[in-house]
Amino acid sequence: MMYPLKFKPYLCEKVWGGEKIAPFKGIFTTRNRIGESWEISAVPGHVSVVDNGPLAGKSLTDIMISNGVELAGKKVIEKTGTEFPLLIKFIDAKSDLSVQVHPTDELAARTNPGQKGKTEMWYVVGADKGAKLLSGLTQEITPEEYEEKVQDNTITDVLGRYEVHPGDVFFLPAGRIHAIGAGSFVAEIQQTSDITYRIYDYGRLGLDGKPRELHLEKAKEAIDYTVFPDYRTDYVPKKNAETRLVSCKYFTTSLFDIDKPVSKNLSALDSFVVVMCVAGKGELVDNEGDGSVHRLEIRQGETVLVPATSSTIEFHPDGAMTCLTSFIE
Repeated sequence: MMYPLKFKPYLCEKVWGGEKIAPFKGIFTTRNRIGESWEISAVPGHVSVVDNGPLAGKSLTDIMISNGVELAGKKVIEKTGTEFPLLIKFIDAKSDLSVQVHPTDELAARTNPGQKGKTEMWYVVGADKGAKLLSGLTQEITPEEYEEKVQDNTITDVLGRYEVHPGDVFFLPAGRIHAIGAGSFVAEIQQTSDITYRIYDYGRLGLDGKPRELHLEKAKEAIDYTVFPDYRTDYVPKKNAETRLVSCKYFTTSLFDIDKPVSKNLSALDSFVVVMCVAGKGELVDNEGDGSVHRLEIRQGETVLVPATSSTIEFHPDGAMTCLTSFIE
C-alpha cells in the first residue's frame, strides 16, 4: 500500500519574485527573487522528487508509471493517463506579473501537440496592503480591439481589478485573461501544463536583461471574450468543517479552517488528495484501506500527496491550522 508523500520543492527565480516563500516554507536559501515554489509537478524537466519514506529519491512520474492506480486512483488514471494531472504552486509576487492567458485543452492540442491546456485557481494566502489581482474583462472587446489595446498599452484598463485579502479565491478557466499583482502571495492549483501566452509585460526586462517574449497572436485566439459581472469566487467559510471552494472537471478544492480534529472520508473517492497547509501546523493521519495508519507532521508551507488507497484522513491541529485539499471527482 502507498503512504502520504512529501516532495522536494522546486524553487523558481523570477524577475518579479519576492522574498516571502523561503520563510513561509521554513527553508533556508541564498537565492533571491524566488517567485514560485513548485510543490507537486509532473511537468517535464521539473518533475517532483519524493522527500520522505521508502520512496525518497524517486520521481513522481516513475511512481505514477509503476504504482499509478494506488497513488492517483483507477478513475483518475482512466481519465487523465499516467501523467500526474495537477501542478501545485505557491507564488510570491514582489512586483506585477505579466498579463497572460492560457489555452483550453483543444487549443493546446492544436498549437502545442501533446500538451494540455491550463485551468487554474488562486487562493490568497497573504497580501500586502492594497495588493491587487487582475481577472477577466470588464467590457466587451473584439479580437481587433484587443490588439489595439495591447499596442497602445491600455489593455489593463478593461480588466477586472480586485484588491485582495487572505482567503480570497479566484477561479480561472482556460481563456480568462489574468495577472497576479505586486504584494500578492497565493496558492495555485492547476492542470499539469506550463503553457502561458504572455500579453503585456509592462516593458520590463527578463533575468537575462532582454525583453520577455510576448505571444499576442496565440493569446488572441485563446482569450474568452465573454464578460461576467464578477470574477471573485464567493464562499461562506465554515469553522471545523469542509468548505467547498471550486469544483470543475479538472479539480475540486476545499478549505479546512480548524482548531479541533476533523476527518474526511475518502473511501468512495478513488482519487489522490493534495493537502496544502497555508497556516498553522498539526498532524495529518492517513488511514489506509488495509488498516495501516501513517502519521506525519504538516506545517505552514508544506504540501502532502495522500494516495488514493487512503480510506480517511484526519487533521489534528496544533492550536489552529488551515489547509486546502484538492482531488479529482
